[in-house]
Amino acid sequence: MDEISRRKTLHRRARPDYRWEGVERLPYKEEERARFKSVSRQVLFSDPDLAGELRYFEVEPGGFTSLERHEHMHGVLILRGRGKCLVGTEVRAVEPHDLVTVPAWTWHQCRATADEPLGFLCMVNAGRDKPQLPTEAELAALRAEPAVAEFLDSE
Repeated sequence: MDEISRRKTLHRRARPDYRWEGVERLPYKEEERARFKSVSRQVLFSDPDLAGELRYFEVEPGGFTSLERHEHMHGVLILRGRGKCLVGTEVRAVEPHDLVTVPAWTWHQCRATADEPLGFLCMVNAGRDKPQLPTEAELAALRAEPAVAEFLDSE
């Protein structure tokens, strides 16, 4: 077995339940300072040679990710379910195979519909900064947009 084969997993078989062999299902966040509901994550790929990480998030029906922003961008591919994503001050309905780009320093949050989970792949930098949560003033500025206020209040 060569060095690359010893260091890297070259194949992970997918299961029908949106789980992957050898991948642990983890809590969404390690800390509780951010507000979120019913979210799990799986790190499918992380390699310093690429400096990227591919993760699968699953938001249970009626759940949502935290409202946050970072210095790194995100690439998101919806795999299952339907919901809405806030990116900046735009709220978009999402469904399987939709792509969502979250630019750096942009507020974002995903919400699942009440009747089905929302599952998505997310590609990010492997070395990430800590998420920033909105201050009261930043939250008020976001809520000044009627569509954003409606989205944030849709629990």
